[in-house]
Amino acid sequence: MILGVGIDLVHVPAFADQLGDRMSQFVNATFTAEEIAYSESASSRRPAQHLAARYAAKEAALKALDAACACMGITPPRVSLRDIEVARDRSGRPSLQFHATAAALAVSASVDRAWVSLTHDGDYAAAVVTLERVG
Repeated sequence: MILGVGIDLVHVPAFADQLGDRMSQFVNATFTAEEIAYSESASSRRPAQHLAARYAAKEAALKALDAACACMGITPPRVSLRDIEVARDRSGRPSLQFHATAAALAVSASVDRAWVSLTHDGDYAAAVVTLERVG
């Protein structure tokens, strides 16, 4: 059963400007060390593009969690974007890992699986997240 779907689109050049603000704590407040390391080491040599796709996934996940909560009659607490992590499996496919408040919320909303699809092309990065309850 699908519990929630979220989608988000990020304009990469504007996002890169935000990443470049040395006075901002945005990067460390939003991304895990693993997400930053992957984006900086990607063969494309376009870390902003990879971080933008991950940011889109985090925003899409929040939207999907909100929809799941609405289905379950739950008022969602504030979730830190850092509590939603885009990881990669052994084959390189992206996956979502929920931590702390996001993990507790997913359990409360009966989420068994989270699916994520990332894309980036030119000036844009996007993500779609689907949350599922199995059985």
